[in-house]
Order: sequence, then C-alpha cells, then structure tokens
Amino acid sequence: MRRLIGALVLALAAALALPAMAVVNINTATKDELIGLPGIGAAKAQAIVDYRKLNGNFKSVDDLRNVKGIGAKRLEKLRPEVTVAPVPAKVAASAPKADPRAGPASAKGDVRAAEAKPSK
Repeated sequence: MRRLIGALVLALAAALALPAMAVVNINTATKDELIGLPGIGAAKAQAIVDYRKLNGNFKSVDDLRNVKGIGAKRLEKLRPEVTVAPVPAKVAASAPKADPRAGPASAKGDVRAAEAKPSK
C-alpha cells in the first residue's frame, strides 16, 4: 500500500513538473513564439510572419505548406502544436452600441440639455 501511494505521489509530482504544452495560434504568434515550435528557427519563423503579413491570416494549418521551407514532413510535426483558432474580438468591438434613437449624449453635469427646453 505504501508503495502504491509513493508511486502515485511520484507520478503526480512528475506530471506537475512538466510544462504544459501550449498550442500556438499561427495567426497571432510573434516570431519568438514561433521559434519555440519544433523545427522552426529564426528564419522559418520570420518567413511565417512575412507570409501572414503579405497574405493575411492562415485559413487552416495546411496553409503553412505555402510558406517557403515548410514541407509535408515539417507540417506533420507542427500540426499538433499549432492552430488557426479565431482571433478574439477586441473588447471595444463587443461593447454595446448606443441607441441612435436616444439622440446625442450630454456630458455628466451638463445642464444645457435641460435648459434647451423653452418654458411656457
């Protein structure tokens, strides 16, 4: 029983010590992030960034084949490490838009809007 508990504790410690493998989004990754991928050095990372700037975001991981120097074998090594997941929308873009029927907004404490009504 002690051996079993010891083995479980050791296995848990080893699992926690291993760094988590993060998937890299090739549409948002920097050159330095790309260099961390298997088989990608500084030149290939720059080629990926340049391709992305010239052609826009990758539609699929398979589009990496269009980058000079990335062939079928390298792509297969990269496939589990990369993604083209959608880029999250900016916070400002997801903010609710003002109702156009509400008219122009006045500044806090602005009494001009209240004074604009003529009194009868």
